Amino acid sequence: MAEHHYNFNITMTCGGCSGAVERVLKKLDGVKSYDVSLDTQTADIVTEESVGYNTVLEKIKKTGKTVNSGTMDGETRSV
Repeated sequence: MAEHHYNFNITMTCGGCSGAVERVLKKLDGVKSYDVSLDTQTADIVTEESVGYNTVLEKIKKTGKTVNSGTMDGETRSV
């Protein structure tokens, strides 16, 4: 089965911020794995092919965090 790899640069100032991002990714259907790093201000996400970029982006934005940049399968996308 094909999959997508997303990477987002997110402004996170504390463990609560990264925890909020982790919680929404954990609840999102189709997410295979994720790694949210407060140190590097990034979220690396692997999803099933059916999960679109905008779906993941909007879930992260709903946490109130600022998404600075994003990529889908290595290609820069708008945020």
